[in-house]
Amino acid sequence: MTDLGVEYLTTKELAELLRIKERKVYELAASGEVPCSRATGKLLFPRHSVDKWLVRKSSGIAAAVSAQRPNVFLGSHDPLLDWALRESRSGIATFFDGSLDGLQRFANADGVATALHLFDPASDAWNEPAVQTRFAGEPVVLVEFCWRERGLIVPAGKHDAIQGIGDLRGRQIVARQAEAGSQTLLEHLLLEEGITEADFKVTSTARTETDAAVAILEGKADAAFGLLGLARQYRLGFVPVVRERFDLLVERRSWFEPPMQRFVRFCLSNAFTDKARALQGYDVSGFGQVHYIGG
Repeated sequence: MTDLGVEYLTTKELAELLRIKERKVYELAASGEVPCSRATGKLLFPRHSVDKWLVRKSSGIAAAVSAQRPNVFLGSHDPLLDWALRESRSGIATFFDGSLDGLQRFANADGVATALHLFDPASDAWNEPAVQTRFAGEPVVLVEFCWRERGLIVPAGKHDAIQGIGDLRGRQIVARQAEAGSQTLLEHLLLEEGITEADFKVTSTARTETDAAVAILEGKADAAFGLLGLARQYRLGFVPVVRERFDLLVERRSWFEPPMQRFVRFCLSNAFTDKARALQGYDVSGFGQVHYIGG
């Protein structure tokens, strides 16, 4: 709120900024630790004074807040996302090891954001069910990054032999790590076709989308459940199966920090749109659409 040009934070807003409980804010105010004023019996915190207080605090709460989450992007690997983080010069490091791995690490405050593409068969929805279950009440936001075309990457000229999930019976399939969203979705689709683990063989684990496509290029398997963009990049065959929504789960405070904002601005640029078009299989028209807000 503002009063005569002065911006004030409420107790709840200050608690969210510092990532502490409201009760702790009351304790800080009562001890005189944090600058505040009272209006109509309510505690209000002048934003300008709070900012200066945070700057002065080289240890204690401010340091703890900044140290809680390293500037790292977690979760599912995606070629366009990986490229955008580097090309935007955001300064955000990456640790991509699957949607489920990213959610766990994000819950442990190991990063500022995590990428995911998790399908919930019960609700026929992408990502929100997984996020709502684990992060209800947490200061997070789930925003859309893109829609992607996913299907079976096969050797060039092999479309006739493999035309769908049902044709994977008896084939060699590229394995992904158990935490990968593509692996959980493939297992669901195989189950729908009545195909069990005994009905196919798997390769050694490919931990990224790129590694999965390269395995087909090198003749290590008959099919990989991968992205259209990578199939086109390596001139491989592609059998479309599903259009999936790829989202970013971000800590709300980190969303407004300079590294994330540099990344976001870049994703709204023509350079980003052109890259997505060149890669093929991406629809980035909904970038930034909010699908869930916690807290």
